[in-house]
Amino acid sequence: MEIIEKYFTLTPRQQSQMEALSRLYPEWNEKINVVSRKDIDNLYEHHILHSLGIAKFLHPVPDTTFLDLGTGGGFPGIPLAILWPECNFHLIDRIGKKIRVAQDIADQTGLTNVTFQHGDIGECRRRYDFVISRAVMRLDEMIPLIRKNIAPGGKNGYPNGVIVLKGGELAGELSGLKCPIIEESLSTWFDEEFFKTKKLIYAQI
Repeated sequence: MEIIEKYFTLTPRQQSQMEALSRLYPEWNEKINVVSRKDIDNLYEHHILHSLGIAKFLHPVPDTTFLDLGTGGGFPGIPLAILWPECNFHLIDRIGKKIRVAQDIADQTGLTNVTFQHGDIGECRRRYDFVISRAVMRLDEMIPLIRKNIAPGGKNGYPNGVIVLKGGELAGELSGLKCPIIEESLSTWFDEEFFKTKKLIYAQI
């Protein structure tokens, strides 16, 4: 929990919600493998703080809407929903048991700005300001699938688009994109060794 407060100022309610994640995710992980068993001890650094990298790039106005594609157990959507209570999040995943985990964790932490969908992105027809994701698929494969889900315009300093968290070599999947791209290293914002190879990619759609 200290690692989150190292980089973000939280209200008492947000502190309580973030602290609850340290109990809820390990409890669920005993039943359903939503976080790698060998990585659950690194929950705050590798999953929660990693998700919050988006909050170092974007500072959304109230009522900004986000679609979290392939959320799994709720990353990056749930940590961001805690940090941005005046924004709205829709979390979608093709694996029903993982969506159930995310929904239960949202319920138990008192989140009221999150909705859930078990299904494929093709079944989601609504439009959002941003689609967010954490290493779900190649960006050049994702953009054609979610283009229909991006609302036109923008009110947050950046035009509406896609924000993804990635690791590894990205040149191949970025080289063919025809849209404006911003690439940021998470080590710009976070000191820990883990983030040296982690990137945030914004694509204007």
